[in-house]
Amino acid sequence: MANENHLSREGYERLKAEIEEMKGPTRMRIAQAIREAKAHGDLKENAAYHEAKLNQTRLESRIAELEKMFQLAKIVENQADTGGAKMGSTLKLLEIDFDDELTIKLVGSFEADPKRDLISISSPLGEALMGSAAGDEVEVIAPGGKTRYRVLAIE
Repeated sequence: MANENHLSREGYERLKAEIEEMKGPTRMRIAQAIREAKAHGDLKENAAYHEAKLNQTRLESRIAELEKMFQLAKIVENQADTGGAKMGSTLKLLEIDFDDELTIKLVGSFEADPKRDLISISSPLGEALMGSAAGDEVEVIAPGGKTRYRVLAIE
């Protein structure tokens, strides 16, 4: 299916925990904030009420987004060991132009989080690294320009 959301087992579990937290304690906290804000009277000029309702809208949107993702989720495990980088691989890279080392993990697009070094397999960097082996050099063309990397190790 072309619309599948590929996830690692740990990414699936992390998102499952997130939705459970949102549907339970977070939803209850927001409902309580709305009740408290309503108790203050006039809702037209009640900033606390409007903020709580905005938070409720954001929460329900995120819950809907995750529920749709779970309908199309496909957990990718035990891929054939081709010796190259694949979803779930952790790669140690050298950014050649800046002589800077970094370690990333290739994940599905829904669990990508560059701040935590989780790189989507559909991003320019992820696509360039798929199938690469230790010692390979890849060139990534991204919105910021060209960057060259050497794959130092794959776990």
